[in-house]
Amino acid sequence: MNWIEELCDLYEKNRESVGKVLSKSYHTKKGEEKIPLILLPIFHTTVTAQITVTIDKTGTFLNAEPVDDSDKLTIIPVTDKSLARTGNPEPHPLCDKLKYLAGDYMAYCTVKKGKDYSKYYAAYMESLRKWRESCFTHEKVDAVYLYLEKGTLIHDLIRCNVLHPDEEGKITDKEKIQNVSQTDAFVRFRIMQSFEKEENLLSDTTGKFRSECWLDQTLQQSFIDYCRSQQSIKDLCYLSGEITSVSYLHPKKIRHEGDGAKLISANDEQNYTFRGRFKDKNEAFAIGYETSQKAHNALKWIIRKQGYKWDDFYVVIWESDLRKIPDIYADTDAVCDNYEEAWGDEEEIYEPAPYAGTDMRGAQHFQAAMRGYERKLQPGSRTVMISLDAATTGRLAMTGFKSMETSRYIENIQYWHESCEWLYIKLKNKKFHSYMGMAGVKDIAEILYGVERNGLLTLEGKAFLYAQLVKRLLPCISQRQPVPEDIVNLALKKASSPVLYDSWYNWERVVSVACSLIKKQRKEREGEEWSVAVDQECDNRNYLYGRMLAIADRIEYRTYDREDGRTTNAKRYMTAFSQRPFSTWKNLEEKLQPYLQRLKPGERNKYMNLLDDVASKFTVEKFECDEPLNGLYLLGFHSQSYDLRNWKGEEEQ
Repeated sequence: MNWIEELCDLYEKNRESVGKVLSKSYHTKKGEEKIPLILLPIFHTTVTAQITVTIDKTGTFLNAEPVDDSDKLTIIPVTDKSLARTGNPEPHPLCDKLKYLAGDYMAYCTVKKGKDYSKYYAAYMESLRKWRESCFTHEKVDAVYLYLEKGTLIHDLIRCNVLHPDEEGKITDKEKIQNVSQTDAFVRFRIMQSFEKEENLLSDTTGKFRSECWLDQTLQQSFIDYCRSQQSIKDLCYLSGEITSVSYLHPKKIRHEGDGAKLISANDEQNYTFRGRFKDKNEAFAIGYETSQKAHNALKWIIRKQGYKWDDFYVVIWESDLRKIPDIYADTDAVCDNYEEAWGDEEEIYEPAPYAGTDMRGAQHFQAAMRGYERKLQPGSRTVMISLDAATTGRLAMTGFKSMETSRYIENIQYWHESCEWLYIKLKNKKFHSYMGMAGVKDIAEILYGVERNGLLTLEGKAFLYAQLVKRLLPCISQRQPVPEDIVNLALKKASSPVLYDSWYNWERVVSVACSLIKKQRKEREGEEWSVAVDQECDNRNYLYGRMLAIADRIEYRTYDREDGRTTNAKRYMTAFSQRPFSTWKNLEEKLQPYLQRLKPGERNKYMNLLDDVASKFTVEKFECDEPLNGLYLLGFHSQSYDLRNWKGEEEQ
């Protein structure tokens, strides 16, 4: 299916959520915060309201109050013209700004000379009158009409101390409500039976009828039916192939409530949007109004529900039945933790095997999680990925769309983690934790492009770098494409410069990511398989030189106090060593002799024998070759370093 069909399918499968205001919790530096989740009905949008006016069913004013900041997002009915209005007085059908609703706006507000706002009020009342007189009216429409035709809205708001006039009794834009000028405030309505008894105008066990106009699903359906009855111009929908009411004015607010960029637009009559190829916009593209509304509303909802944001770049991934799937941006350890409830008896008989004396989660743990995800899927399950970006404030581009079988998506996620599998250390619950797998995308971005602040690598203030990396890595993870070579080279360069990092932890993370990417590259290009365990039989020049550097590093490290904080010669010379290994090794070996003499005899013999064993695997020609080393040297270095750190009996000796 194409992307609009996928979104329409998502809308229909979640129809029971249409019109309901739910919320999503997320953690920030200030603590837990919530954002509203609304799957909008067709012919509706959301706005930020500043004032709530309460009236009864006869149109009698009861109360008014400023809207609480946590409840300001409001569902309102709209027409395609009011949704796209700019300077024209095109009113929303029910709730709107003061200049549309207040018959006494000109009497109370300071306006520019020659400016007449009465036309806004007249246009609104005429639009509401047509809805009221149709066979699709609603009791709340009658109540709002009866109240507003009195023309006392601003007078009532001043009386309730919601609006604040100046000394001359005029409302100015100097006073603000929720950082919005009071002359430009948006008003919504609540209709009650009486002020004393706060009962709903309509009541029902289903909960569809609410006193709040923005939550009343019967009112929403009333407007939907009214709009359908008003549609007269029909054309061919290019998606469905049916003759239906089409729209050339499509919704905005796709990525967030302040987003003015449109995904589909054909309002450029002067430039070259379609000129030269089509006679007019009708020939270029036409989408049924309801199809467009469903697709855009579903996209807004799913982005807010489970989308990712980096600067202006947004990515959203969902399973067709909204079942849980592996987080494409999480590290291997988090993927396992996020689906422990999926493990059944089959997985419980397998204990995660310790790796070289550590207590890390093993491959069986990860594979069990993948099986758990797959068991939850229904036949025909699909995973859809959409990425969006905007070069300007008015145009939104779909930079990527992919729909695939969910089983294939899970297989690709599994391939990514297994092909990049390496040893990682991370801070978890304020403790260092080891795992085998691959780092998360956010971590990779911070490792490759971040700077050290307060002991951690961060990209604070440079969110665009996250976006750039995600754009390039997303196809590698979801579609098994090779990692771009410049990213691999950057990781290798960073890992070869330990002196750039004050924290050993940060450099360890850099080395792990570099090893993961190099391992994956070698597997896909050369068909080689590498692991953290030292390959004792490998005679590759690059790998052997990496092992020798690790041994030299460990010898020096063993001779001074761990609290010293010194940098070993091996790490100081690592960049030069990667470029000129033979000539640099001669210098390192000379500097190594005093440290060897400080070791106890048994330990000194152990390291000398190990060096001799590695050196014996060289040929003379390969050893004396001073050409730069490739990424394989880093695999040899990290594997040998890890092996030496876990050498049993080293501490006792």
